[in-house]
Amino acid sequence: MNDKKDTKTKVLSNLIWRFAERCGAQGVGFVVSIVLARILMPDDYGVIALITIFTNILNVFVDSGMGNALIQKKDADDIDFSSVFYFNVLWCIILYLILFFVAPVISVFYGKPELTPVTRVLGITILISGVKNVQQAYVSKTLQFKRFFFSTLGGTIGAAIVGIVMAYQGFGVWALVAQQIFNISIDTIILWITVKWRPKKVFSWKRLKGLFSYGWKLLASALLDVGYNNLRQLIIGKVYSTEDLAYYTKGDQFPNLVVTNINSSIDSVLLPVISTEQENKEQVKLLTRRAISTSSYIIWPLVIGLAACAEPFVRLILTEKWLFCVPYLRVFCLIYGFWPVHTANLNAIKAVGRSDIFLKLEIIKKAIGLLSIIISIRYGVFAIAIANLIIAPLNVIINATPNVKLLGYSYREQLKDMCPPMLLSGGMGILVYVLSYLPVYDFYLLLLQILGGIILYLLISFVLKIEAFVYLLEMYKNTKGKIKK
Repeated sequence: MNDKKDTKTKVLSNLIWRFAERCGAQGVGFVVSIVLARILMPDDYGVIALITIFTNILNVFVDSGMGNALIQKKDADDIDFSSVFYFNVLWCIILYLILFFVAPVISVFYGKPELTPVTRVLGITILISGVKNVQQAYVSKTLQFKRFFFSTLGGTIGAAIVGIVMAYQGFGVWALVAQQIFNISIDTIILWITVKWRPKKVFSWKRLKGLFSYGWKLLASALLDVGYNNLRQLIIGKVYSTEDLAYYTKGDQFPNLVVTNINSSIDSVLLPVISTEQENKEQVKLLTRRAISTSSYIIWPLVIGLAACAEPFVRLILTEKWLFCVPYLRVFCLIYGFWPVHTANLNAIKAVGRSDIFLKLEIIKKAIGLLSIIISIRYGVFAIAIANLIIAPLNVIINATPNVKLLGYSYREQLKDMCPPMLLSGGMGILVYVLSYLPVYDFYLLLLQILGGIILYLLISFVLKIEAFVYLLEMYKNTKGKIKK
């Protein structure tokens, strides 16, 4: 009984720190992105988006697989962590050299000579990630998420100042490059100072191979996922224009910002906690159900509300030059609404050590997704986004399927945990959208829409006694009581 209480307290404490870190970082990032979007042109963002396609794919080799393997392994020690650290550093040097020499080819592919120096400089983030990755895994493994709060916030605030100053000075796309490099550099330095773990003078190929046997499947899954997601951007950048790509990525940015803030907090805490309970299937199922119902209750009203007030939001925040991103923003809001179900189901699969199933799921989903891209590409950029939305519910079913057998978590139970907040948010969204027709200045209109949506959502939750609402209310009361004590 005490073990369950300790686990619950540990999860809650780390979730609060992780959520605070995400809120702080994403809040600052949100403000900075608004300022930069008002100063810079869509074409500048389009150029960065083109390069990010390749840096994202290379970063998968750094951020996925081995880090998750360290977290999942119950008895990981200094030999495991040190071996992965040295391997990562060497591997990142190789990856950067590949990107450095391929940069001119990327420029020729897109017909933009200016991409070569930008690619080579932005690629430095890969080298820094090699040092940072194992520190992150150690923090996650030992549930020290308080460390993330200070490192991430320090990097984000510093990068914000650098990016805005350079943008005002007329550096254009280089302001965005400097912002990213400064962010990850400060983040890594602070994490290195605050986390006590240091690599020892030990290295074991045997340990590395053991971790790789689990991690390579997650690495391959992540490569499929990132490669597939960036394939859309690569195609848009090649077939259409950098401005089209900028509107597409900007439409993705805001719901991504909202959902990642919450989802990554739950994700990063849930995986190590479930991993410690991996032999207790009932406990794993309970944690997974709680993750789906709670995160869905929080995320769905946010994305539906954002979709409903998208036009006045973009007009006020980004100015009218970005209005073409509104349809994409609405589509991505609906896509990201399904993320809590994806994350919780996949975390359960990873935590019980079934990375083989994880890889199979990614192959199936990406094959379907690739077919959707092939069909939609000839009909324009918005058609590509719509095709992505159509397959989103199908991906939910695919991710949920293994846990029907592994955990006894049936489709009916998953639907029961996911649907109440989705339906409730839909009703709230109708009210918020209707309010957009009021002849009011955008600032006051947004204020009215946000307040109206929040009041309606919480009022119905209270009247109907929605399970997730009751659970969050109890958590709030318990946390408040502990703070007072």
